[in-house]
Amino acid sequence: MSDTSKKKIKKQQVFTLLVQVGRNKNDGLPDGASGAALMCYASGVDEAEAVRETVAILKQADLAPLDVTGYGTIEEREAEGQDIEDDERELMQRALDENSVVVAQMTPFYDGKPMQ
Repeated sequence: MSDTSKKKIKKQQVFTLLVQVGRNKNDGLPDGASGAALMCYASGVDEAEAVRETVAILKQADLAPLDVTGYGTIEEREAEGQDIEDDERELMQRALDENSVVVAQMTPFYDGKPMQ
C-alpha cells in the first residue's frame, strides 16, 4: 500500500467563529465605530484552517482582524447543549456547500463596546 492510500482523507466541516476586527481604511464599518464583532461560519478540514481562511478573506475585504474565538462544529455545539436555529443551520450548510466563509452577523463597537 502506498503512503497516499494510507492517509485518511479529512472531510470539510463548518466551524463557528467570532472575529473581532479593528478599523482599517475602506473597511465599510459605520462612522464612529471603533471596530466590530463578526459571527462567521467557515469551512475547513480543521478549526485552524477555518480560522486561517476567515482571516485571509476578511483582510481581502479591508477589515483588520484582531482576535478569533472558535466555538466548534455544529456537532460540538449540540453536544454542549446549544440550540441551533434553522436559519443558522442553513448558513452553516451554505458555508459547507460553497467551501467558504459566511459572515452571519456584524455588531459594530463604539468605544470598544457593542451598540445597544
